[in-house]
Amino acid sequence: MSDYSQPVIYQLKVVLLGISPMIWRRLLVKSDSTIEDLHYTLQIAMGWKDIHLHHFIIHGKQYGVTQPGGTTFSDRASVVKLTTLRWRLKEKLLYEYDFSICPTLGTWRYWWRHQIRVEAISAPNPNQTYPVCTGGKGVCPPEDCGGPWGFMKARQEYSVWHILERFGSMPEDEDWAEYSEELGELRPWLKVYLNRFDPHEVNRRLQQYAAGDKESMLFEQRIG
Repeated sequence: MSDYSQPVIYQLKVVLLGISPMIWRRLLVKSDSTIEDLHYTLQIAMGWKDIHLHHFIIHGKQYGVTQPGGTTFSDRASVVKLTTLRWRLKEKLLYEYDFSICPTLGTWRYWWRHQIRVEAISAPNPNQTYPVCTGGKGVCPPEDCGGPWGFMKARQEYSVWHILERFGSMPEDEDWAEYSEELGELRPWLKVYLNRFDPHEVNRRLQQYAAGDKESMLFEQRIG
């Protein structure tokens, strides 16, 4: 059991549910960071662009960053520190991203669900900047691709041969600016095919966030 009067480090394993092969990240976060910090840490680590609604479900209660026209929460995410949640070893929580009401059924539809598990609780390393990503595998699906089922279906359609064929159909002597929309469509699927998770890039952005440069970091994430 941790001493809640002193800051500790939570080692969290984050798994994107419904995807095979598994897409996951391992993160170290400080207990005196906030729910808002954890939200942005997950967005950076997973590779999302923070353009949809989200919430955490922790001990049966919803938490999250309130957005204009979106979900409101009883507690401010920028105030609630992780230490107040009294996490224990092996505890699990849920982070849901990109959800809306299904127009035909009138029920909520959740596209991306992340299981977060507390793997370890330890003392902080004074020489380490937090948060930090210590491991992971798999490239995040492109935004708006239809959830796990839509992603795995599109992943088959956007095979490397399909992508190369599309590139090959673009005349070499033409101005590629006119193909910018098509290139923008193909680029994330090329990343999916290569499937190279880059922890160094993730940690560069996490350090940028930790230094307080949230706005430029999020802008860079959205255009990347």
